[in-house]
Amino acid sequence: MRHLTAIFIFIAVLAATPWSALAAEKDPCAPRAPAGELAQLKGMKPPVPETPETIQKGKEIYNGKGACAGCHGPAGKGDGMLAASLNPSPRNFTNPQFKQCKSIGEMFWAVKNGIPGTGMIAAVDTGLISEEEAWQAVLYERSLK
Repeated sequence: MRHLTAIFIFIAVLAATPWSALAAEKDPCAPRAPAGELAQLKGMKPPVPETPETIQKGKEIYNGKGACAGCHGPAGKGDGMLAASLNPSPRNFTNPQFKQCKSIGEMFWAVKNGIPGTGMIAAVDTGLISEEEAWQAVLYERSLK
């Protein structure tokens, strides 16, 4: 049922986004969070330990109820089955430039709040996953190579 909810939310966001506002992302370092929150997000640390068990739980959430793989792909390369229909394309979590310039706090913010003008849904704010599960998924995303 949660997968259907995620798909419904994704379709609703996509339908509500004006196509003219969508443009391919050229800069993986472009900020998505509000400018006033960036400093705080850059210093944010996960409240869950970064252990193999936590990363495994994050992988299960990413590929399961979090519905992340549908857009970001099973290996996090931004090539999921829905990716071709999205502009801007989903983040490639294996991109070294993205990993270098995006803090874990910024990634968590995107999962929690979604990103207006993109297909990224607010997975926490919609109740799809909990904050703890979001942190686990983000730790998994950061582990991808």
